[in-house]
Amino acid sequence: MIPLRSSEDAQGPTAIALGSFDGLHEGHRRVIAAAVAGATGAGATGAAARPDGRALVPTVVSFWPHPREVLYGEARLRLDLPAEKLHLLQPLGIEQLVLVPFTPALAALSPQAFVEQVLVGQLQAGLVAVGANFRFGAGRTGDTATLRRLAEAHGVEVVVLPMLADGGDRLSSSRIRRALSGGELQEAARLLGRPYRFGGRVVQGRGLGRQLGWPTANLQVDGRKFLPLEGVYAAWVWLVDDVGPGPGQGQAPLPAVMNLGPQPTVDPTAPSAVEVHLLGRRTELAGAELLVEPVALLRQQQRFESLEALVAQIAADAARADQLLGSAGGVGVGEGPADEGGDRPQQQNP
Repeated sequence: MIPLRSSEDAQGPTAIALGSFDGLHEGHRRVIAAAVAGATGAGATGAAARPDGRALVPTVVSFWPHPREVLYGEARLRLDLPAEKLHLLQPLGIEQLVLVPFTPALAALSPQAFVEQVLVGQLQAGLVAVGANFRFGAGRTGDTATLRRLAEAHGVEVVVLPMLADGGDRLSSSRIRRALSGGELQEAARLLGRPYRFGGRVVQGRGLGRQLGWPTANLQVDGRKFLPLEGVYAAWVWLVDDVGPGPGQGQAPLPAVMNLGPQPTVDPTAPSAVEVHLLGRRTELAGAELLVEPVALLRQQQRFESLEALVAQIAADAARADQLLGSAGGVGVGEGPADEGGDRPQQQNP
């Protein structure tokens, strides 16, 4: 696994892909590829080392927390948390992810001070790759032309990548968020270039789902993670071990139903929950880390007039999810999905 480092601890000199890169869609990957190419000598100048002969380290540099959180107090949920991003960056040829702490003092730096203090001083940049819409410095007064002028004065090559269009509109993290907010998992996966996934630790709940005959794994999800539309989903689940997430580790996915949202029938006052039930099998999951890939939205949240009606809908959800996922063995009574009758989590996305 590539290391996650602060700007003070970054290994240099660096070939930097600079930006938020939330979602790591194809437009982001092109910027990252330019930094990797520059580090290997395939950049515009073909120079993979500084004048002192040291090779450039291909590096992704992002800010944490999001600048709008610091400047305007806006909560900014992430498509990819830093630990998730490490898994995504490694196959791209990146050797380190550097998070620059975004503070009011950093926000007040002029474009010139940012280049001199951060890019040159701390990160020892030999090459910087950015997207065409990149802005930086106090009041976002610096653009790509500013960056090129200031950086090249210090011998730093700047590569600017054009914005990538998709279907007549710009490919962006905002479009991915809109797709997820609408429960459009296939569109989100198309824009991401990979399935959308999130992880969580199984924590103990009140056991309401088990009392209804539908035991659930209650997930504690990082509150900074962007989650899709509340509802009931067919999903794939992997157990996460010390090596990393199941995909790519030879682990077969487990078919499941996920409930994301409140519990309007059983406990209308309960907060939004993330609950998973494995279809057709029972596995001890207490304390386990799970990786979840919601595949299809089965329905949105609703309130039922009775527990009997709720249980009947759960059975229907289970059968439909089982059909969609093609899981073997079918689903029997008492082995169905989680719905609002599931357990309350100890922590969930706000």
